[in-house]
Amino acid sequence: MILLSEHQPKDVVWQHGSVDREDRAGRLGHRGATLWFTGLSGSGKSTVAVALESTLHALGHHAYRLDGDNLRYGLNADLGFSQEDRAENVRRVGEVSALFADSGLLVLSSFISPERVDRERVRNLHLKSGVPFFEIHIDVPLEVAESRDPKGLYAKARAGEIPEFTGVHQPYEAPVSPELRLPTSELSIERCVDRVLQMLREQSVLPASGMG
Repeated sequence: MILLSEHQPKDVVWQHGSVDREDRAGRLGHRGATLWFTGLSGSGKSTVAVALESTLHALGHHAYRLDGDNLRYGLNADLGFSQEDRAENVRRVGEVSALFADSGLLVLSSFISPERVDRERVRNLHLKSGVPFFEIHIDVPLEVAESRDPKGLYAKARAGEIPEFTGVHQPYEAPVSPELRLPTSELSIERCVDRVLQMLREQSVLPASGMG
């Protein structure tokens, strides 16, 4: 199936292959999907994604993390943190996530992605293309995220060293109806991973149990 981007240029035609998603799912033992982890800096997005990737690998499933900081080393190295650049950051990652998920991977995309409209664009790209998409809100109060401050970013933002920082200078728009909400101040990382696996099994992305 064609991946439908809102930025599709004219006179460009999708090149179909002879291997489709069902073929890949049959080979891999699971469907491809994007799991979009959104939340404040310090909420635990990357921690949950890292633990989930490890668990999926141990179960014999094929998963790959797309982390906000990691992609700014290369694909998004030319972007800053203005509202426009953040929207473009999310757009690019959404396109890459959809491609990876179409290939059969379980894509774990971990991004603050503070604006609902940007996340909805990513969701709609997946839905129009028939690629499973799950928004997972890593939900903690701002004071909890700031108290963790694993990278010291809140302290720098409060000191004026980092402008346009989400939660300090810019608002975070929490999801209204995410597929899953994980309050990491209340749940252990292990329990968070269990809840994600349960969701994926209930949605027939993963087999009912084990490696399938």
